[in-house]
Amino acid sequence: MDIHHLRVFATVFRNRSFSKASEELYLTQPTVSDHIKALEEELHCRLFDRLGRSIAPTREADILYSSATEIIERTDALIELVGQFKKDVSGKLVIGASTIPGTYVIPHLIAGFKKSYPTVSFQIVETDSKGVIEKILRHELLLGMVGAKIGNGNLIYTPVMEEELIAVSSPSLIKAHEMSLEELTKLPMILREEGSGTRREIERIMEGGGISLDALPVVGYFGSTGAVKQAVKAGLGISILSELAVKDEVKYKLLKKIRIKGIQMKRKFYTVTHRKRTLPFSYSMFVDYLKKHLRIPV
Repeated sequence: MDIHHLRVFATVFRNRSFSKASEELYLTQPTVSDHIKALEEELHCRLFDRLGRSIAPTREADILYSSATEIIERTDALIELVGQFKKDVSGKLVIGASTIPGTYVIPHLIAGFKKSYPTVSFQIVETDSKGVIEKILRHELLLGMVGAKIGNGNLIYTPVMEEELIAVSSPSLIKAHEMSLEELTKLPMILREEGSGTRREIERIMEGGGISLDALPVVGYFGSTGAVKQAVKAGLGISILSELAVKDEVKYKLLKKIRIKGIQMKRKFYTVTHRKRTLPFSYSMFVDYLKKHLRIPV
């Protein structure tokens, strides 16, 4: 039974008038009549006797009115309850994140967000970009933040941040502060595993310079940025990593930054959601906060 039909019926019943009901509801009189007619057809009975310019409720209308008012009141209470829940920024947010945003970006955002919404709790599911995207597609996660776009028509990617990738080595391994891409690719290289956004960006940079990743003298593949950093610090080889991830190591001279002539290595980070899923209010508020506090690329 349509709640709109019941609202119109109850208003007509109280006013004993179609015209007064139309004024109260801001509807035309024919629209009010259509609602009543539809309800009468659904219930297979007449609800109002038309007595010239006046109307009189039938016995069926008297019976319906008491139930209709109860249904309307319960519906309004439910709408209010859901509205309060929707505006309540609380509960647990589960967010998928690739290594760089999961380790170096989101924790700082969470700290700021919780100052305004202290009852919110977070769980960060950290994996590589490919893993986050797969979980979004399987509906295991509602929201992710990744450093690579993997094509799928069911996904919505929104750029929210831009960062620079830099080449780094152990200070004892490489003395030069600057070299060409060709010179760099002759050195022993340490890479992230397939599926990493950083790995995909390195592949793109190499391909742009006409260099195949298969041709690189790779001495090791590692499953985390932390492991790559340790290998580089140990002098195993050089790598290209997020500037965010090595900021402290470069500052305290545990790693050395190597400038690559003529190349600026930048990449974007994206929020990723499923096109067919609606974000709960708390998630939407966090996304808004994230966009506000990150340097969104143009």
